Amino acid sequence: MSLLKHSVAPWTDSTLSLLTQGYAWLPDRMRAAEDGPVRTHLLGRPTIALRGPEAVRFFYDEDHVVRAAALPDPVLATLFGYGAVHSLDGRAHRVRKAMFLSLLTDANVVATLGALVRRRFLDTVTGRPWDRQVLFDTAAESLALAVCDWAGLPLAGATVADLSHDCTAMVDGFATPGPRHVRALRARSRQEHALANLVTDVRATRADAVTAGSALGVVARHRDADGNLLDPRIAAVELLNIIRPTVAIAWFATFAAHALHRWPHHRELLRSGTDDGYAVAFAHEVRRFYPFAPFVAGLAARDLTWRGEEIAKDTLMLLDLYGQNHDPALWTTPYRFDPHRFAGPHGPLDLLVAQGGGDPAHGHRCPGEDITVTVLAVLATELARLDFDVPEQDLSIPLSHIPTLPRSGFELILRP
Repeated sequence: MSLLKHSVAPWTDSTLSLLTQGYAWLPDRMRAAEDGPVRTHLLGRPTIALRGPEAVRFFYDEDHVVRAAALPDPVLATLFGYGAVHSLDGRAHRVRKAMFLSLLTDANVVATLGALVRRRFLDTVTGRPWDRQVLFDTAAESLALAVCDWAGLPLAGATVADLSHDCTAMVDGFATPGPRHVRALRARSRQEHALANLVTDVRATRADAVTAGSALGVVARHRDADGNLLDPRIAAVELLNIIRPTVAIAWFATFAAHALHRWPHHRELLRSGTDDGYAVAFAHEVRRFYPFAPFVAGLAARDLTWRGEEIAKDTLMLLDLYGQNHDPALWTTPYRFDPHRFAGPHGPLDLLVAQGGGDPAHGHRCPGEDITVTVLAVLATELARLDFDVPEQDLSIPLSHIPTLPRSGFELILRP
């Protein structure tokens, strides 16, 4: 087989290129490969990258790809935590995942969290009239307050503020060496220690009346595939894997404000409230248009063949998310922000892989995606209804920075 069809020679290590080019790294190589897979090395490991709806189905088949050994230590140590559900496969993964599905996919639960976010966000943002506030920080704090209310975490305001800062640090520092990564490590250590102590206290006091049915209670009493309670530190890890992604919706909320500022006609469509589906369509388009996760990774479970390409067992496999969400073969005018593409019951949701693909019940797709969409729709609607000024600032979005954000965090001044 000729190597000329690949954009990068398979012996080349692309780790430095990924770190410097960020979101553009894989789509650029996919374009050069003319729709073929990209072969390279990352962190010294043989790597192949795939894209497209057929690749999503192939990647999320557990007979093809496993995740347990695919996540590098820097990612586990900051973003997900050691022993997290993301690092499990097979029955162990399904049993742990069932706990998350029971907490995060019920429509009433999702609606309850959405209502809490609306109240906390309005209280937080409107409590600072005439102040120049950074929307990203305001949104993260509001989301932390709401998810702690919902999860049954008995935390005071100052402690929740610390939790908010630590959760954003975990996300901001997972994909880069240097000071950001050190901050992420310290943030995770602090929060795992505090939440492990909370889980131990819940178990010791048998506070059923307080925690029954809450995320804190469910995680504290969950029994894994071996029939044992989770180690308190693992329970803390999984609590953070509910709290941290919720706080991370602040990235999407900031992008939503960016979209409303650039294309203000969407404000009226959201503000009117005459079309309940438009806010959801807007949320989907924010997740498609703006960069969040560049790709997801796994290991070849055995020797595989993909469209005639041989993939050896234990090869690192990447599924291109950012590139698929902007692929002109899948999306009409992909670099145009257009929520109407998701209007109606037959919108192209099966092509959208903002938070991975596959079936959340049986694979590694995020079980909290319904929460993300609902909460983002709520925040976008409330942003459209707020009366605020956008002072001069740097709203550029650097694609070299993962995860990225408008450089200013989107500063606004609310009119009282």
